[in-house]
Amino acid sequence: MKATTARSQAMTEVGTIKINEERLLSDLDRLRDFGRTGTGVVRPAFSQPDLEARQWVAGRMADAGLTPVFDPAGNLFGLPEGDDPCFLTGSHSDSQPEGGWLDGAYGVIAGLEAARAVAEAGGPPIAVVSFQDEEGWFGMITGSQVWSGNMDLAEADALKDPNGVTFAQSRAQIADWHSGTFVPASRFTGFLEAHIEQGPNLDLSGEAIGVVEMIVGIRELTITFTGETNHAGTTPMATRRDAVKGLAAFSTKLDERLRNIVVPSTVWTIGHVSVHPNASSIVPGQVTFSMQWRDGDDDRLDRMEAIIRELAEETAKAMTLGLEISNYHVLAPVPMNREYADLVAASAEAEAPGRWRRMPSGAIHDASNVASVLPVAMMFVPSIGGISHSFAEDTARDDLVVGARVLAGAVAACAAKSG
Repeated sequence: MKATTARSQAMTEVGTIKINEERLLSDLDRLRDFGRTGTGVVRPAFSQPDLEARQWVAGRMADAGLTPVFDPAGNLFGLPEGDDPCFLTGSHSDSQPEGGWLDGAYGVIAGLEAARAVAEAGGPPIAVVSFQDEEGWFGMITGSQVWSGNMDLAEADALKDPNGVTFAQSRAQIADWHSGTFVPASRFTGFLEAHIEQGPNLDLSGEAIGVVEMIVGIRELTITFTGETNHAGTTPMATRRDAVKGLAAFSTKLDERLRNIVVPSTVWTIGHVSVHPNASSIVPGQVTFSMQWRDGDDDRLDRMEAIIRELAEETAKAMTLGLEISNYHVLAPVPMNREYADLVAASAEAEAPGRWRRMPSGAIHDASNVASVLPVAMMFVPSIGGISHSFAEDTARDDLVVGARVLAGAVAACAAKSG
């Protein structure tokens, strides 16, 4: 314990950790091969490419002197020797059904490189994690939800992928990989997740690093307008109860209704629409659509919700449509640990002077769940063109390297602070 403390004290100065750039980029390129499709990857949770990738990552953890440990949910931890609490970094290695090669994967490999670099510099031991099903093939950030205690494993087991396969059936594939127990949160002192921004801010400004201050909250619900199915050629326009017109009227008025309460970082989306009976010669009798909104302020999210619900009711009444609101989901905003964020900022200033900013995360990450059991921080590297969840997703290799340098300095400093 004394030796670990001495090493931690020696690592409190940021900017002193030297990463191996070639090793970092080589590992990123190799991970890309699992499920590679054109410039992107197809590696949904528990698919064959995902399982192969996780075994490869486990091997790289072992090569780095970490003990790879799979838990029953499929989360993969690389643990340093001994039982003393240590700092944790990482992200996820599963992808969207048609995903980019860096989303999540960067945080895992940069985290592994940071752990190796800190160890080679004589610093404190660092653990690395690749959480399972962050991308929601079964649910939403499923692996970290289960690990953090925000969802029971039995509840997760009932979740189904788009093909109707349950989480329980899928994780049965790794029954021989794990001991049946979870790594306790008490094994770690804190968590830092590196990620691509998945937005355009850093790319547009020419900045190298984003220091995340908060992961925004999400509200989502499903709205169904029900009218009357009828013949498209014989039903007069004046007598129609067209459900799609209800959606059109709702969408047209929504932006104006929200205008006075939102801020530039607030976003809202009608992302999924289902029309019944969905035929060209039939007046649509029903339309069901998702309504999602995101912001870092709970009060603003509440006010937006009130407007959305009120406008849906007003639209239904004005157009004589039935209304159903269902599938209501809430994820509260998650502030980052201020001390850790400041240490990330200090490392960013050491490695990229004047080329970093503090910013919110508009996307949800595993850190959202981990924050319920550990102090957490996040950092971003730029996404070219702001593109993510796409085969076109990419980040300049120089930015990948700078990000790993910042991460290494930050995890060393955070480990020293929390140790």
